[in-house]
Amino acid sequence: MKLLLYYLLALAPIITVFLLLVIARRPAKQAMPVAYLVTSAIALLIWQVPLNVLAASTLEGLVMAAEILYIVFGAILLLNVLKESGAIATIRRGLLGISPDRRIQAIIIVWLFGSFLEGASGFGTPAAVCSPLLVALGFPALAAVMIALIANSTAVVFGAVGIPVLLGINAGLEGSPIVDNYVAALGIPFTEYFEHIVIRIGVLNSIVGTLIPLFMVACLTRYFGESKSWKEGLAVWQFALFAGLAFTIPSSLTAVFLGAEFPSLIGGLVGLAIVILAAQRRFLTPKQTWDFPPTEAWEDGWMGSFKPVINHAVQGMNLFKAWIPYVLVGLFLVLSRITFLPFQGLLKGLKFNWFKVLGTEIAINSEPLYLPGTVFILVVIVTYFVHRVKTNALKQATIDAVQTLTGTAIVLAAVVPMARVFINSGFNESGLASMPLTLADGVSNLAGQSWPLFAPTIGAMGSFVAGSATVSNMMFSLFQFGVAVEIDISGAVVVALQAMGGAAGNMICVTNVVAASATVGLIGCEGLLILRVFLPLVYYVVGAGILGLIVIYGLGIS
Repeated sequence: MKLLLYYLLALAPIITVFLLLVIARRPAKQAMPVAYLVTSAIALLIWQVPLNVLAASTLEGLVMAAEILYIVFGAILLLNVLKESGAIATIRRGLLGISPDRRIQAIIIVWLFGSFLEGASGFGTPAAVCSPLLVALGFPALAAVMIALIANSTAVVFGAVGIPVLLGINAGLEGSPIVDNYVAALGIPFTEYFEHIVIRIGVLNSIVGTLIPLFMVACLTRYFGESKSWKEGLAVWQFALFAGLAFTIPSSLTAVFLGAEFPSLIGGLVGLAIVILAAQRRFLTPKQTWDFPPTEAWEDGWMGSFKPVINHAVQGMNLFKAWIPYVLVGLFLVLSRITFLPFQGLLKGLKFNWFKVLGTEIAINSEPLYLPGTVFILVVIVTYFVHRVKTNALKQATIDAVQTLTGTAIVLAAVVPMARVFINSGFNESGLASMPLTLADGVSNLAGQSWPLFAPTIGAMGSFVAGSATVSNMMFSLFQFGVAVEIDISGAVVVALQAMGGAAGNMICVTNVVAASATVGLIGCEGLLILRVFLPLVYYVVGAGILGLIVIYGLGIS
């Protein structure tokens, strides 16, 4: 009974967010400060978290919020500059040349180009780049953010050059006695066992993730089509399935043969080349083209304050020149993440470290030049010269980017500190495990042998609260492995399910929703967005759970 009470109290911050954002439809700038206060009160009164820990967690969250704002600012600034230079008009014309069908355009830009960006960088970069780009191409802002959130799931497993796995899972498992004893009994080193985990993540995630493009376009036509029909999205099932496989097959093969660093990056790049070629030749594309209703018929709330005025194509602005900035974004991100090149060391050279913040065990670390925002700004500078952008236009683009982020700063200043207080609640005087681990422990006691079905949900919950699949994996990988050992099932598969759930949780992560919405000037739509991506999320975590049951109990894979 006492465990159940603590479980319900640990669940209170999540319920608060859900009730205010999704049920009451309150804007995040109202909901998240309340959620922060509820979380802080529970941490202080029930978990007996000292005041200095609460303050340190809040400061940690504010620094992380500033980093997110920096990334979003860079993405918006780049898009504004490309509008001024005429590049967006040229890109729009080029995409219409590939296919005038909005469903096909969405798959190419968000599912494939977005996955490539996720593999190169992570940190919410795909949604920050793709959402405003889609709006500039004529998508409603709400639609652009929705499909960007849905698509930013499968590739997240190995996003940011494999960090969710290499740092999240590896740091969560390596050196733990329970893992060391288990691996020693198998007679193999931990590095070899870790490779088994990577392979299972790659294969299982690809099986579930292949259908995400279909879910994405079905939601697009259901919520933003003239006839509000699921059927219009499902009509493109052949092409959507083809595009899904074009990413997941090379991604899973890369995970099996090369490891965790490049599956999303290679999958996105290979898939992009294959699918663009197929779309140009109308391979598997439906005969009937689908588009949004006329702009004047769009519903209230579809567009935010970001209303792009697409300049006419500028003379000399060909398709190659127009795409150069986005190509440079991908290239610079990749070069800055490859460890044997000097760029990573140079960018990480500027560090801000504050150890034992306010006398606690919490540390604040920031490497501002290594954030994707720096790459965006660098590409803006290159674009300024290559596209010959006028100085006044660059100034106006900067002012517009700053103004777009004004309301978002308030939201992030509440939501990220709330997450850090929730996670750091393990530093307490009550002897209780942290709130996330208390939640997970409560679920595991109820699940028993059916734990694989629930394991992805725990991963998704971690990402929802923490705003990061990497942090979710760090929080829960050891716990997931321990439950697997306790009920005598495959620890490698259960940890793979954790990673899949962590990736899926990015769809509803409040931090991602707020940041992506900010890039297109949407304010107060966070609850509606979470509601509209909930079906794909349920598919992902339930599908992963059922697949886990089949693999463990049906196929006997360890």
